[in-house]
Amino acid sequence: VMCCCGPCAMYRRSALLLLLDKYETQLFRGRPSDFGEDRHLTILMLNAGFRTEYVPEAIAATVVPDTMRAYLRQQLRWARSTFRDTLLALRLLPGLDRYLTLDVIGQNLGPLLLALSVLTGLAQLALTATVPWSTILMIASMTMVRCGVAAF
Repeated sequence: VMCCCGPCAMYRRSALLLLLDKYETQLFRGRPSDFGEDRHLTILMLNAGFRTEYVPEAIAATVVPDTMRAYLRQQLRWARSTFRDTLLALRLLPGLDRYLTLDVIGQNLGPLLLALSVLTGLAQLALTATVPWSTILMIASMTMVRCGVAAF
C-alpha cells in the first residue's frame, strides 16, 4: 500500500529507526512539514526497500472530523500530502502492482482533470450562455470511473 493509515500502521522498530531522521525532518517548500506524515513514512519505507501490507482484519479507533469545516481541512491536508509525496514515489511506480499504479495516477490526475473540466464548463457558460453538457458528461464519467476503480 502507498499509505499506511496512522491509527492502523505498525512498523518494525529497526526499520523505523533507520528512517527516523528523514521522517522527523520532512520539509515542504523549504519549511518543516507536519501534514501527511502517515503517507510520507510509508513512502520512505518503500523507498528504503521495505514492504508494506494491507491487513483487512485490522481494527483501530481514531478521531474523525465532526464538522464540515474540519472535514474539508482534513481533505485539503490529505490532498497536499498526496501531491507532495507522489513526487517522492515516482521511482516506485514501475515496480508496483498495476492497480496501485493506476490508483496513484488517478489520485493525482483526477483532481486536475476535474478542475480543468469545471473551468472549461464555466467558460462556456460565461462566453456562450449555453449549458456545458460536455463538461457535465465529463464530470459524471470521471466520477463513475473513480467509483468503479475504488469498488474494484
